[in-house]
Amino acid sequence: MLKLSRRLQRIADFVTPGSRVADIGSDHALLPVYLIQSGRVPSAIAGELNPGPFEAARKQAADAGLTGKLEVRRGDGLSVLQPGETDTVTIAGMGGSLMSSILEEGYLAGKLDGVKELILQPNVGEEFVRSWLLKRGWFLAEESILEEDDKIYEVLHAFKYDEAEWKKRNAEVYDPSFLGLPTYQENGAAILEKMGPHLLRAPQEVFFKKWRLELDKLGKIVAQMSQSDLEQAEQKKQQFRNEMNVIEEVLQCLQTGRPSSK
Repeated sequence: MLKLSRRLQRIADFVTPGSRVADIGSDHALLPVYLIQSGRVPSAIAGELNPGPFEAARKQAADAGLTGKLEVRRGDGLSVLQPGETDTVTIAGMGGSLMSSILEEGYLAGKLDGVKELILQPNVGEEFVRSWLLKRGWFLAEESILEEDDKIYEVLHAFKYDEAEWKKRNAEVYDPSFLGLPTYQENGAAILEKMGPHLLRAPQEVFFKKWRLELDKLGKIVAQMSQSDLEQAEQKKQQFRNEMNVIEEVLQCLQTGRPSSK
């Protein structure tokens, strides 16, 4: 059986046993091959646009003896799917903006009809994915964060419910009152979209590491902009400073509420 990276294993662990899976942007089809080999799912579809990875995925399926259970299709995003033929869609290893665009195109084309579960691992821009899930009626049930090979990844696990149910559940998840931020902060929901409502409720050390690195990056950008006299640069610099202040305030709030590690 294939051995997955920690990142892909985390995605695999979220997949509902027995579901029909489609892995979009499957690369070498490692995830769907593992899911079938482990007995977690009976069959899968691997979608890949680029010719090199597409051929690699086909070879992986053949070498594993799974050509009857794993169908490798070439196409852009969710275009490889037919409505109603899959229960679970996984997408990993791309930016959140691109991922949300793929999801939106698939949604408008009816490719997500019948899909009950999304497992998404954006490399950056997780807030774009959370925003899309909220907009299109998905409930963000779980989030996970991990570090592997000096990179930090977030995995988002969402389910489809009827309108009344997902609105109720998301209202609870995206209620920022648990942060205890000052009343002047009116953008609590936006903070949760950016930093992750579940991750904020149970912050791990890797979560703090990610946002400290983000603060360092923003600080360097502000320092570079300070060398410019343009009004536009000054406005952008103030925007970044405001963002840094919010992140620092949230981290301080979370640190204060954390139990001692001693």
